[in-house]
Amino acid sequence: MASDRIIIRGAREHNLRNIDLEIPRDQLVVITGLSGSGKSTLAFDTLYAEGQRRYVESLSAYARQFLEQMEKPDVDSIEGLSPAISIEQKTTSKNPRSTVGTVTEIYDYLRVLYARIGIPHCPKCGRVIAAQTVQQMVDRVLTLPVGTRLQVLAPVVRGRKGEYKKLFFDLRRQGYVRVRVNGQLRELNEEIDLDKNKKHTIEVVVDRLIVKETIGSRLADSLETALKLAEGVVLVEPLEGEGMLFSEQLACARCGVSFPEISPRMFSFNNPYGACPECGGLGTRWEVDPELVVPSPERSIAEGALAPWAQRESPYFRQTMRVLAKRHRFSLTTPWKKLKKEIQGIILHGNGEGGFEGILKVLERRYRETSSGEVGQEIERFMSLRDCPDCKGARLRPESTSILIGGKSIAELSALSIKHAAKFFEGLKLSDRELAIARRVLKEVRERLGFLMNVGLDYLTLDRAAASLSGGEGQRIRLATQIGSSLVGVLYILDEPSIGLHQRDNRRLLATLKQLRDLGNTVLVVEHDEETIRSADYVIDLGPGAGELGGQVVAVGTPDEIIANKASLTGRYLAKELQIPIPKARRGPNGKFLTIHGPREHNLKGMPVKIPLATFTCVTGVSGSGKSTLVSDVLYRALAQRLYRAQERPGAHERIQGTEAIDKVINIDQSPIGRTPRSNPATYTGVFTFIRTLFARTPDARTRGYQPGRFSFNVKGGRCEACQGDGLVKIEMHFLPDVYVTCEVCKGKRYNRETLEIRYKGKNIAEVLGMTVHEALAFFETIPPIKQKLQTLHDVGLDYIRLGQAATTLSGGEAQRVKLSTELSRRATGRTLYILDEPTTGLHFADIQRLLDVLNRLVDQGNTVIVIEHNLDVIKTADWIIDLGPEGGDEGGEVIATGTPEDVARQATKSYTGQFLRRVLNFRADKR
Repeated sequence: MASDRIIIRGAREHNLRNIDLEIPRDQLVVITGLSGSGKSTLAFDTLYAEGQRRYVESLSAYARQFLEQMEKPDVDSIEGLSPAISIEQKTTSKNPRSTVGTVTEIYDYLRVLYARIGIPHCPKCGRVIAAQTVQQMVDRVLTLPVGTRLQVLAPVVRGRKGEYKKLFFDLRRQGYVRVRVNGQLRELNEEIDLDKNKKHTIEVVVDRLIVKETIGSRLADSLETALKLAEGVVLVEPLEGEGMLFSEQLACARCGVSFPEISPRMFSFNNPYGACPECGGLGTRWEVDPELVVPSPERSIAEGALAPWAQRESPYFRQTMRVLAKRHRFSLTTPWKKLKKEIQGIILHGNGEGGFEGILKVLERRYRETSSGEVGQEIERFMSLRDCPDCKGARLRPESTSILIGGKSIAELSALSIKHAAKFFEGLKLSDRELAIARRVLKEVRERLGFLMNVGLDYLTLDRAAASLSGGEGQRIRLATQIGSSLVGVLYILDEPSIGLHQRDNRRLLATLKQLRDLGNTVLVVEHDEETIRSADYVIDLGPGAGELGGQVVAVGTPDEIIANKASLTGRYLAKELQIPIPKARRGPNGKFLTIHGPREHNLKGMPVKIPLATFTCVTGVSGSGKSTLVSDVLYRALAQRLYRAQERPGAHERIQGTEAIDKVINIDQSPIGRTPRSNPATYTGVFTFIRTLFARTPDARTRGYQPGRFSFNVKGGRCEACQGDGLVKIEMHFLPDVYVTCEVCKGKRYNRETLEIRYKGKNIAEVLGMTVHEALAFFETIPPIKQKLQTLHDVGLDYIRLGQAATTLSGGEAQRVKLSTELSRRATGRTLYILDEPTTGLHFADIQRLLDVLNRLVDQGNTVIVIEHNLDVIKTADWIIDLGPEGGDEGGEVIATGTPEDVARQATKSYTGQFLRRVLNFRADKR
């Protein structure tokens, strides 16, 4: 068996055509080809699936039940296969407690660092706290005025339940006379009865003194006795004034704030010892949001300004408002925004007089007290996540955030971007003792921050929620984590790691991939990016077409060998024989603009942004410069709220001018088109409705009285009841994982025998669902409504997907293009705004051309298309560019350059996008 290569024989999974292939080991290998040509099938469904299956099969039967059982891929043999790790585009954890810091393990190292060398400060007065000696305590007490009467108390029980009979007996036997129980002085020779179900505080009176110069020795003895009795804590209390709590461990001598033992768990927001008690460590709380309660301030209360009561009549509410209006002299017909702030405050928050508690408290109380799920859901529409009022979003207890290193708490350090965190640790000055303790931890933290910067994620903050990361960001975080693990001899399989990355950062990512290779690993990358393909050691080009027309190896070899191979479509694009043309003329602004005034969400700096209408506009900029924040969080949400009364609150901005020219806004993102295998392209696009109606009109169906519902696999009647229309049956294996097998009754066709007897042009409904879009387009050529919807799927480059393909098997890019085709098939108003975030995900050069044709068709109808994009082939064909920057994170959020691609190329000194545009535009900017 060859040890220097992976040998694949007879791979037939999905559309692979019985291919034989040899892949060199310990090299950077790129698999490329048209969308749907079989790249992911070869990389993930064949190589990774077989590597994972072999690993799982090596385990015991008991261990296998806890791991996902993977079916054997359809391949004759694979030799030389290493253990495989896949780093896919799937989103990271949706757990709200998961952050960039916890996913990369940096936060775990920071917890250890703060526990070992952090300097505690008092949460109240900010003074440094250190463990106090008896001598320091004596000196502090002697600062009291001479003649002050005081008592030395040992707090043996602090806020704990119990009767404490044995404690009182032991204290009496040790010679103590008095105790203070819950603030009351009691004699120990009397019977003290305590409720065992209530919390109590018991302090032993060790000594009573009058302050004078000669009491130093006696005071020291009393303090030592009390410290021994109360395990390191003593309370010195003057008869008048506040007591002083001292601690042999940690306590603020001024405020009396005592610290528990400092350990790593004290800095964990997933542990009750460290988490903020108010929000449980989440940093946020669901609260009734005044902006959602009053979404339309131009309305009056009589016209339904208060949304929870706008849709339904409530005599009690109406009467309450009338009484309030009469008492505070305002009119129910005055628009909300014209009411005085004082009146708005009384309506929302109440005034404590007359029994009215305020609209927000009414809703919060009803939400807390209701047992009805429907009422709860209704009130949730008017609630939003707000920072916790106690911890202000820091997630930790005040004591935890009062421990500092270099003047920063762990929460403040986590709020820094990775770039600034790296600078902080570079400039951190520590004593020799601290350095000796922290050297290894600091090394790990600095290395991990460096890995994240190398994969282009220096703009992320460590406290950023993992759920808010894009697929590309999540993948690059996992890549950085893998480099940190320093494994050797592993097969890494990556799915388009360059997604969401600006060309400037691409080289850093490539250097990281090569570093992974140089450790002694095989790095297999499914990729369309030109720079990545040119940097590879070995390239595999699949094709020649997509779907049924793909699945063959067109060319293999070094990038130069691929370029020289005339059969390779990829090679012809790399050789510049084929290329996406620069438009001869660009559409100019028609005088109408959408202007976003004062956007300040996240890192946006408030500069006005003008977007010309009826044009194809690209929003560009380095990763983390604020593109998605501007377009999705501010513009889309604001327009959706205005046009559709959407509940999601837009990002911070002053106003948007020019919205009257838009009557529809559509955000075509990469979220799945459905979360179950029952959802598929045919059902999502609506073409299945027409197909079912067509089958219901066949002579055989009409004779039997079948309606369109008979041909649905989601309802009783026509579906196979053995598998309830799934085509698969789950078999429980008890001590092994559940196995899904093809239904024996319908053989995976989803329908019963009677339904399958109905045929149109010789095909039954199951065979139609098994067709690719390419096949179905020819089959339904004479049926206009079906042909129209299938044509749009063809136009966006989805010829190869099957009509009945489960939504769960579609990639993010494919799901986005299914949504785009659905919008294309609808009648456009000519005043629609389309928003797309990186639509070139998963697209080959040839597919990008088709996508651009579709987007330009939308613009030609008078619509506006805004695309967030890094792909230069898309950027160079745009009518207008808005370039954000200059960097990512805090150093981004400004408009660096606007205008045509040529205009931006001329501003290359300040725009990174402009620098790369100069190359692809062949310096046309200079020649004009």
